[in-house]
Amino acid sequence: MRVVTNTSEAIVDYHWQMGWCLSGTGFGTICDQSQLPSKSALSRRAKASSFYQNHPTWFNNPSIANRPLVSILAVGKNKRLSKGKKGLKKKVVDPFTRKDWYDIKAPSMFEVRQVGKTLVNRTQGLRNANDSLNGRVVEVSLGDLNKDEARAFRKIQLKVDEIQGKSCLTNFYGMDMTSDKLRSMVKKWQTLIEAFVDVKTTDGYLVRLFCISFTARRRNQLKKTTYAQSSQIRQIRKKMFDIMTEETVGCDLKELVAKLTASASNSAQDAMAVRIEKACQGIYPLQNTYIRKVKILKAPKFDVSALLALHGGAAAAGDVGTKVSKDFVEPPVLDSV
Repeated sequence: MRVVTNTSEAIVDYHWQMGWCLSGTGFGTICDQSQLPSKSALSRRAKASSFYQNHPTWFNNPSIANRPLVSILAVGKNKRLSKGKKGLKKKVVDPFTRKDWYDIKAPSMFEVRQVGKTLVNRTQGLRNANDSLNGRVVEVSLGDLNKDEARAFRKIQLKVDEIQGKSCLTNFYGMDMTSDKLRSMVKKWQTLIEAFVDVKTTDGYLVRLFCISFTARRRNQLKKTTYAQSSQIRQIRKKMFDIMTEETVGCDLKELVAKLTASASNSAQDAMAVRIEKACQGIYPLQNTYIRKVKILKAPKFDVSALLALHGGAAAAGDVGTKVSKDFVEPPVLDSV
């Protein structure tokens, strides 16, 4: 709405540009004093000057003329004016300034001990950084851990169990196979055979092993498909179960991981899978036999000394001093200096 004042048209335009317009009270006062039929008689903008020409006596009314201009006018929403900033911008703080880097150490059963680094919020108040690091699971390729690209499809899971300084000591937590390797083996015209077994190691770990294999073509075979019968599948699955149980019973977790990660005769297969293929050759030829997955179902109570032994004592860093001989005798007190 355009501003109505008791001055010339130039002042009316000035107040409009400054953002002043009639408030609801001032608008009703104009209608009451000028005896207009309704509030709609005033145009919102175009007839402000005509109202001044048609009702000059309204501005001569003492009850209106003596009132201050602010009591009639109010700040309106003039879209032509640029809006000011309501508040200051929030200060942007880089979250990495409140974080620390920690080294991830792999157990001594792998060739590469320095796996990488992990990030955690710095200790502040009741929130401890070690509590955030404990229990983290890191997934690393076996090709990086043992420097063997032929076995890069193996994924080793390491769990952080202890923090020493800026180092995170990890333990074996599981093994898996990459999805692209698994999907490359699944094909038509063959039978997929799977088996799993739960074994307990000598150091108290309950481990579940999954084995996968596929039927292969016989020599000089003319038939398109290589489907195995149900009875043959049961016999092969029993062989898998027996061999996996025999290989894992009587060894601790470190020996079990060594068997699963060691390659047989420069191939990507492990020794356990090669033995399964040879044992099942008389039932039905197999190919692409692997220990597909390893899960730790239950772990024993955490023992720091056992974890340090698994890391070979390399985690204990810093100067521990020199050994003092047992036959040390304190010198006598001097009478004078």
